[in-house]
Amino acid sequence: MSRKSRFLLALQILIVLAAIVLGARLGSIAIGFAGGLGVLVLGLTGVPVSHEQIPFDVISIIMSVISAIAAMQLAGGMDYLVHVAERFLRKNPKRVTFLAPIVTYLMTLLAGTGHTAFSTLPVIAEVAKEGGVRPSRPLSISVVASQIAITASPISAAVVLMASLMEPHGVSYLTLLAVVIPSTFLAIFPAAFITNHLGKELSDDPIYQDRLAKGLVKRTQGQKAYVPTKNSKLSVWIFLVAIIAVMVYATLISDQVGLISHPRLPRNEAIISLMLATATIITLVCKLPAAEILTTQVFKSGMSACICVMGVAWLGTTIIDAHLGQIKDLAGNVLKDYPWMLAVVLFLAAALLYSQAATTKALMPAALAVGVSPVIAVASFAAVSSLFILPTYPTLLAAVEMDDTGTTRIGKYVFNHPFLIPGTVAIATAVASGFVLGELLI
Repeated sequence: MSRKSRFLLALQILIVLAAIVLGARLGSIAIGFAGGLGVLVLGLTGVPVSHEQIPFDVISIIMSVISAIAAMQLAGGMDYLVHVAERFLRKNPKRVTFLAPIVTYLMTLLAGTGHTAFSTLPVIAEVAKEGGVRPSRPLSISVVASQIAITASPISAAVVLMASLMEPHGVSYLTLLAVVIPSTFLAIFPAAFITNHLGKELSDDPIYQDRLAKGLVKRTQGQKAYVPTKNSKLSVWIFLVAIIAVMVYATLISDQVGLISHPRLPRNEAIISLMLATATIITLVCKLPAAEILTTQVFKSGMSACICVMGVAWLGTTIIDAHLGQIKDLAGNVLKDYPWMLAVVLFLAAALLYSQAATTKALMPAALAVGVSPVIAVASFAAVSSLFILPTYPTLLAAVEMDDTGTTRIGKYVFNHPFLIPGTVAIATAVASGFVLGELLI
């Protein structure tokens, strides 16, 4: 490589990092804005830019799923699910550190988005205080569980994209789910066990005691009176039936089952159309004012996520495509000798790319191109969920805000926050389990 080529490469890497740092500082939807700015500057330095590098397939899936969930939320379905979750958690408040991540994991698994955790975090914080449990423990592992469940959800954009990448390598959609669902779900328990021993007990925490003395800690209110409406239950059932329909259809058109060969409606298109149809049915059956769906918290968060994915994934894919040959030369032998390094790379990249789908879109094709085996790719997939490393992700910040005891706090060194250890343990466990299950099933 000539001196000029090395200089340009270094400059382009700096541009990418600067765009990511700028986006992280601005936060929220501006992460996607900054990604687009980075693509513009890369193009001015001579990097080839194409609209084909924008993950429109991923964005379409996110938009359609969010539309259905937003309709369900307006119908009261999310309130009903939170009520069910609250009853489950209050049965044993002392065990909230182990029960809460099960709730957030399952909600994300079914919904395909971690934004469902927003509605359960206040309940988790309340139940923790009632049980005398340090709230940072259940809140931190619950946020992590909601993030890692994205890599197991049958309708998440990350999983659908990963399935599309793996099918040419002989790994079907169903086989992928058979590996990622148990490996990620089981991973939350050792992480919860370790989390349950982090930090001082609530009664011994000086910051909590200080806030309590100043009257900054609200009294627990107990379970609120709630009577589910007909529409709230109906919207949840409609959504659950849609998820089952996605799974059944994907099974019918899979190469392993082959009951429907050469389907007119491929899997990705089926998910998008079915989710939009689900939103339509919920709107009609529950007689919802469609314009108000746009005002729901889920819709706003989901559309913000679409912009973030578009900008950040476009940025990452652009620079990787421009230097894929060099990446193959540099990384090929390293990954061959040390296959676990792929998980490390994905783990670090996801913290900057801010999205499981964006990280998968940007890096997994390059990993497969340099010769990474299907088992390694699938096992490492869970590592794209490291959105907790930098304390800037919305659900993480929401958990900090929900905890008025002050135990869920971000330290002055930025990285010393209660989400880092649970998240790292959960991903390491999921990757290790993925390798074991991958060898058995792939």
